[in-house]
Amino acid sequence: MVRSSYQFTSESVSEGHPDKVCDRISDEIVDLVFREAKKAGMDPSQVRIACETLATTNRVIIAGEVRVPETLLKKDKEGNILLDAAGNPVVNPSKFKSTARKAIRSIGYEQAGFHWKTAKIDVLLHGQSADIAQGVDEKDNKDVGAGDQGIMFGYASRETPELLPAPIYYAHKILEVLTAARKTGIGPAAVLGPDAKSQVTVKYEDGKPVGVSQIVLSTQHLDENLTSADVRKIVEPFIREALPEGWITAETVWHINPTGKFVVGGPDGDAGLTGRKIIVDTYGGAAPHGGGAFSGKDPTKVDRSAAYAARYLAKNVVAASLADRATIQLSYAIGVAQPLSIYVDLHGTGTVSEEAVERALAKVMDLTPRGIRTHLDLNKPIYARTSAYGHFGRKAGRDGSFSWEKTDLVSALKAAVKA
Repeated sequence: MVRSSYQFTSESVSEGHPDKVCDRISDEIVDLVFREAKKAGMDPSQVRIACETLATTNRVIIAGEVRVPETLLKKDKEGNILLDAAGNPVVNPSKFKSTARKAIRSIGYEQAGFHWKTAKIDVLLHGQSADIAQGVDEKDNKDVGAGDQGIMFGYASRETPELLPAPIYYAHKILEVLTAARKTGIGPAAVLGPDAKSQVTVKYEDGKPVGVSQIVLSTQHLDENLTSADVRKIVEPFIREALPEGWITAETVWHINPTGKFVVGGPDGDAGLTGRKIIVDTYGGAAPHGGGAFSGKDPTKVDRSAAYAARYLAKNVVAASLADRATIQLSYAIGVAQPLSIYVDLHGTGTVSEEAVERALAKVMDLTPRGIRTHLDLNKPIYARTSAYGHFGRKAGRDGSFSWEKTDLVSALKAAVKA
């Protein structure tokens, strides 16, 4: 039997967390390449980016494989593109470095050990492997293949209006509210630093979230004389603002900066890497994760695009009242266009069978890599905003960002299930 009363915990990290700094830089580079491709007249479907970032004390290293427009390549005095020993075009590091600096500045790092002006930035990007390209690119009558093998999961639950699990949704919201207050530079939150982590333990009764039993927040602060008690006085009003009314009670246990002083933060306090916060990026542990990271990848990488598609489908299944909870798995093989399998679990909440939903999903959306990119309009610079506070549970933007959060498949799904 499914438990109806329990506690579940999820964590989030702010945009200033070392790993999130790296995710942001990697995704800003994805956006940079798409913007440059549009300006240069390059077909955006030909863009390829697999960008990894490492950050430590005043040092950033950007590495990976790319296919970019000529405006991002090195040229000789005659205007010819320079090639490396392997025959690949050589990337011009200039715009990549400036993009990284702008990201660090936007996050708010101007401390001695990590400053947007003084950090040394190395760009080690090179051309995409021809072996990978032959499986992914269109050729003759061959459709675009998946950029790699793998499994991707999507999930939706009727716990919040955004159909995201409550623990991860509110862990994100706490940090978003605090970050917005910090960036105004006005009021008590102005003394907080960019690096922060939150954790929320949610109480469930009869399967529904009803309150918070534990709240954890560790946040960097610029005044080294502040105590944990001082920090709590600053952050508590914002935490209460982020959580539903009545969820915090006299029994709620608070852990604010439990180790005490937190002055040295960000990559100066701990090295960061792209893709190390994939559970924060998705469902906070309330649903499976296939294992692939999102940030720094163009949408031919199904690690990213198919995970977005799976969330999109799961959200529409729940929005169509076909279930109160839905988990969807998609699987792919490198160079193969069609998914190998579609799996649905409605967790005993379905109004129709899982098999009926699986058949319907295959009808309402083309789940090839090209089909996903086209349906969700993913070949555009929309990724930097996804790099912090979750890739899911966000509002779809006018610029096309978070298109996978739309519920525009409801009518088609209902019709397909009936058919």
